Amino acid sequence: MEIFLIVLFLFIIVCIIQKNRYRRTEYYRQTKNSYKSVQLDKGLLGEFSTYKCLEPLSGYKRYLFNLYIPKSNGETTELDIVLLHESGIYVFESKNYSGWIVGSETEQYWTQLLGREYSQENQFYNPILQNEGHLRWLKNFLADRTLSLYSYIVFSDHCTLKDINLISRKHYVVKQHNLLSAVERNAAKAKSRLTPDKIDKLFKKLYPLTQMDEAKKLAHIKNIKQRTKNNSPTISTASTARIPKVMLCPRCKGKLVMRTAAKGKHKGEKFLGCSNYPECRYIENLSDQ
Repeated sequence: MEIFLIVLFLFIIVCIIQKNRYRRTEYYRQTKNSYKSVQLDKGLLGEFSTYKCLEPLSGYKRYLFNLYIPKSNGETTELDIVLLHESGIYVFESKNYSGWIVGSETEQYWTQLLGREYSQENQFYNPILQNEGHLRWLKNFLADRTLSLYSYIVFSDHCTLKDINLISRKHYVVKQHNLLSAVERNAAKAKSRLTPDKIDKLFKKLYPLTQMDEAKKLAHIKNIKQRTKNNSPTISTASTARIPKVMLCPRCKGKLVMRTAAKGKHKGEKFLGCSNYPECRYIENLSDQ
């Protein structure tokens, strides 16, 4: 009983420390999202985690969260995170997903594979096309052709980017643990394009769009739900061709099952192995492609 009380006390102390640290972040100061709501909401947690990954980025910078940019039809489009940095403007679309992610830059919908043997398929709107719309309306609002904008799609570390086909070099699709290095490489290549004064002016212009009242936020959500209802996803042939519908060993046609390496340099990593092992030793690596 005494050990239990000690563990409980330490747990409470850790939670208080984490909560206090959270309340000192720029994310909290802008969004006013409670620590509890962020921990319980998958989408909010993905946004906050993306922000935390970007914190070590050097150079003058300002953040904007949940930016509601007006569109020409009177509606709004919501940008998860915008980073104003001396190397340019970064627009991040956060996807806190698990499972396998399959998709192409040009397809309207991407696929998330979940469940036993990844047999459950969920369709979601192509985040690259989604972020293209974000950049288009942001450029329209700022009305400045000299600005450099960059598009980043950020997935959770809990997923596997199994088959992502990028055609152009206009977008970056990364997992959270690779985000900082990807932005640092781009910043080093782009060098300094915005002065601190210019960044502050852009921030002053955009910040009011992060402080939308609840009525406008609800109208935004209603418009999204209506568009989703009117445009139900259809799976393209190109997409389904890459999805492993039946997880069979290409050598012996046995089932491929999830395993974890017990030793060696890949100890702890997951892979697909043939169920007929040791007669068949076929394996498939699950590392990012």
